[in-house]
Amino acid sequence: MKHHLNTLFVTTQGAYLSQYGEALQVKVGDETRLQLPLHTISNIVCFGNVGMSPWLMGKCAEYQIAISFLTENGKFLARVQGFTPGNVLLRREQYRRADDDAASAGIARNIVSAKIANARTVLLRAVRDNPGSASEGMLRQSASRLAYTLQQLPQAGSVDLVRGAEGDSANTYFGAFDHLITAQRDGFAFTGRSRRPPLDPINALLSFLYAMLAHDSRAACECAGLDSQVGFLHRDRPGRPSLALDLMEEFRPFLADRLALSLVNRQQVRPSGFRRTETGGVEMTDDTRKEVLTAYHKRKQDTILHPFLGEEVTVGLLPQLQARLLARHLRGDADAYAPFIWK
Repeated sequence: MKHHLNTLFVTTQGAYLSQYGEALQVKVGDETRLQLPLHTISNIVCFGNVGMSPWLMGKCAEYQIAISFLTENGKFLARVQGFTPGNVLLRREQYRRADDDAASAGIARNIVSAKIANARTVLLRAVRDNPGSASEGMLRQSASRLAYTLQQLPQAGSVDLVRGAEGDSANTYFGAFDHLITAQRDGFAFTGRSRRPPLDPINALLSFLYAMLAHDSRAACECAGLDSQVGFLHRDRPGRPSLALDLMEEFRPFLADRLALSLVNRQQVRPSGFRRTETGGVEMTDDTRKEVLTAYHKRKQDTILHPFLGEEVTVGLLPQLQARLLARHLRGDADAYAPFIWK
């Protein structure tokens, strides 16, 4: 767990991936653009019109390399992988807990408490980084509301009550989100979350990063031997990776939201890098998408002290570690699930 395997993002339209011995080869037309040893890759994410040979798919299954296909805008389409790893007894216990409202509520409370705590930290860090700003009062007030919800959360004895607390905290957090944008405010004004499709550049950016985070969280669940479809906070729905969505909640503020704000406030992405579609939604241009992917991958290489394990790990390994901590709890090796709380 000390090393960080790479995720290969393929965004060039018309690219074709194939096997070359024990390596992966990427071609565009007759030109070879990239060649990588398979043992150095953990995930492959293909955006839009990207093809792949069945031989490479089989080799990726052998190497336990997960392949995801997304639209150009980051909407998940399909995932290809080999035999599901993990102990069947672990999954049976996961299903039992998911069918038990009290057990599900216990896990969901810890997940939501970490999400609220991390969202509150984002607000307070913005206050610290911009002392005396006009937004300071609003940000402090929103942080206080989140602190109150956090204090009340232990009393939520059912999953529905936990979901209610999560919804209230999300409304509070996103109600203050526009105050976190300190540059390019005309082009990146935030008036509320919109999705499927996102209706403005900042929502398009957030949705894209959430899609990347969901991919990483789903891979982490599968690698830990868990069923990514069966969660504790999110309801079961055909095609929905509910456990992956549960797992990523802790990382939305810390990883996706902070990266989106950094890209906007440092002007690494600009309003001109987004376009409006015929359906009224907003999507990124190819150059902006590549800029965001590069920044996301670079952020995953950063190191952080894990608050529970007390070890230096890369940010990209956090979903993997949390999935394993959850599996440890389900196996009975830990009394409770220890969520990721950013300090």
